Amino acid sequence: MSDATHELDPGGLHADTVAGFRLTVVDGGVAKSCDATSARCAIGSQEGNDLQLDDRAVSRFHCEIVMDGARAKIRDLGSRNGTVVDGVGVVEAYLRAGSLIRVGGITLRFDLLENVTRIPVSSTTDFHGLVGKSVAMRSAMALVERAAATDTTVLIEGETGTGKGKATEAIHRGSARAKKPLLVVDCGAIPANLLESELFGHEKNAFTGAGDRRIGAFEEASGGTIFLDEIGEMPIELQPKLLRVLESKEIKRLGSNQHQKVDVRIIAATNRDLRAEVNEGRFRADLYFRLAVLRITLPPLRARREDLSALVEELLTQIGASEEAKKALLTPELTRTIERAAWPGNVRELRNYLERCLVFQEPQPVGEAAPAPSGGSGVDVDTSLPYALARERALASFERQYVRGLIDRHGGKVSAAAAAAGTGRVYLYKLARRHGIKPG
Repeated sequence: MSDATHELDPGGLHADTVAGFRLTVVDGGVAKSCDATSARCAIGSQEGNDLQLDDRAVSRFHCEIVMDGARAKIRDLGSRNGTVVDGVGVVEAYLRAGSLIRVGGITLRFDLLENVTRIPVSSTTDFHGLVGKSVAMRSAMALVERAAATDTTVLIEGETGTGKGKATEAIHRGSARAKKPLLVVDCGAIPANLLESELFGHEKNAFTGAGDRRIGAFEEASGGTIFLDEIGEMPIELQPKLLRVLESKEIKRLGSNQHQKVDVRIIAATNRDLRAEVNEGRFRADLYFRLAVLRITLPPLRARREDLSALVEELLTQIGASEEAKKALLTPELTRTIERAAWPGNVRELRNYLERCLVFQEPQPVGEAAPAPSGGSGVDVDTSLPYALARERALASFERQYVRGLIDRHGGKVSAAAAAAGTGRVYLYKLARRHGIKPG
């Protein structure tokens, strides 16, 4: 292999393979090298990184290199002293063969290797409602399948709206715990002073207002799965208690002196990079490693464009569109609109858009105010408000009435209500929480 001019031909790689690479310390540290064995390589001073560097100026999680076929991208993880590539400070940058990377007081050399690594991809395009035929999505689905086959703790990462709740539900439904509860706790939606009670429960009179003993989510989910959404929002003072659950599988209710065993599988999700949160002192490193036994990163919609048509059909089914409504909506105009849009809110934004199209019974402009339907809609509209606000309130009113009526109709049983609505339990829980509706 030559030092500076070696390049792999991207056309020679299959979609499910990535180029191998080597990082070598060339200045400022103990001589060592690291050959990448996967599509990602994390660099930092914390034990557990793929390349651990002993230098006080290197952050615990300093940066990572991600391979996309034959292209390598380096990304700084909010390090204290920054990441420098070929003399230029970067947040994100593509690397070339022979690039010099400076982290803290250490310089690394990046070299591509002749060998390639095959990325495991799922052989299916639909795993318990998680759909996709793109390599990016099927790579994530392969990990979801592995997670479902085990009882290990999982950390699901991805941008807002990429389907982390859906992936959680797929893992639970495909696991041996499928017939037991799947309980959702949104760590970002519950006030810090109430989150501990929500998770672990409390005894009577444990604090002001605690009139009765309360069973927490960990006990309620016994035998099943607990989904800790937005785990990056968990207060730092509560994190050691979650760590204890992960390590010893036991909890202690507020106001109690007794610990009790719990049998529950934990799945956490975040749209933040928890390694950057560790660098900032907002998240415990030991908790991160206990959560990230298996990390699954869901791709954004822009990285899985070939999934759009199948995804639109699946989402329309999930939100209860009839075959007639699907046929009326799935027009070349809708297809062009969807393919042109950026979808920064990912699958969630696409789903909301399709719900809006169903309400108005025709394709709507993306991100713009849409015209009201010509006939009576049955939804109260306040014409004294600006149009966009009036429309938003009308849609929220419909959503609130539908969810409340749906849950009441099924006696507060979210699983039955979600099945009847053709949607996921996690999504229905979120809708209920959004509108202050408490199931059962």
